[in-house]
Amino acid sequence: MSPAELFALPFMQRALIAALLTGLAAPAIGTFLVQRRLALMGDGIGHVAVTGVAIGLVTNTSPTWAAVVVAVLGAVLIETIRERGQTNGDVALALLFYGGLAGGILVSGIDGQSASSLNRYLFGSLTTISAGDVIVTMVLSVAVIGLSVGLAPQLFAVAQDQEFARVAGLQVRAYNLLVAVLAAVSVTVAMRTVGLLLVSALMVVPVATSQQLTRSFRTTIGAAMVLGAFASVGGLVLATFASYKATVAPGPTIVLLALACYVVAWPIGIWTRHRARLREPFAEGQIPLHESCEEHPHAHGPGCGHLAVPHDDHVDYVHDGHRHAEHGAHYDEH
Repeated sequence: MSPAELFALPFMQRALIAALLTGLAAPAIGTFLVQRRLALMGDGIGHVAVTGVAIGLVTNTSPTWAAVVVAVLGAVLIETIRERGQTNGDVALALLFYGGLAGGILVSGIDGQSASSLNRYLFGSLTTISAGDVIVTMVLSVAVIGLSVGLAPQLFAVAQDQEFARVAGLQVRAYNLLVAVLAAVSVTVAMRTVGLLLVSALMVVPVATSQQLTRSFRTTIGAAMVLGAFASVGGLVLATFASYKATVAPGPTIVLLALACYVVAWPIGIWTRHRARLREPFAEGQIPLHESCEEHPHAHGPGCGHLAVPHDDHVDYVHDGHRHAEHGAHYDEH
């Protein structure tokens, strides 16, 4: 079977749609978790969702909707513990980690099922997703994306400085709960794509990658959604082609592709930040001394191709990581 014939099959088309929507939704809400330094919250909620999946399997109801209900309750609980209790965020997440996973294994065992029945939810099973699951994924993804992007200014203000947001009249507690609930919904949306144990990667890694390349919040969230969609669809396509030679699961491939994007973006981010610092004018009173440079291989000036930075009464040109300034018949650098 050729690749074109393979991607024309209904189950592959359903997988592509689910991967695209998951890749857009998970980083959208993940951006606010990263801003609040709760990057591992998705992991904690994912472990709680294991209990919901087990309840769905034992009661012969929809594991997806059962996971949504249990994950939302878990997210609200962790937000309440974090806000009102004496427990900090890390300890509250640890409680969810252990309690959620243990609850899932316990409940699945009550019905005589082994923990292996949870595997397709723990590690993802994108190519077996049904038409009904795709519809659920579409509805929940659109809700997460719409609320995350539509309320981005309010959610960003609360994530950055809660005291300022409270003074500005924002309902901080309500927005914190909304972020927790949207994170829980995103986890359940992504559990068939990358699995509950890897879902946090799709919420965090695209955001960390976009932060290497962007400066404003709007471009960060937009770039993270694009990167998430690229990793999800690209990982599925790579796993499909690789499966001609060996058994390759889409979920881990998606996560590894997202991590590869970060590895590529990291040195680029370092270089662009260095360039940005060179562009900044020296603060008043902090201008370093010029060092004489008797010989210089380039004649800097307008159109020379090097970055020009106005400085004091002259213009510096950025070249080889230094600023060169023409002074009379010679160049100085600093």
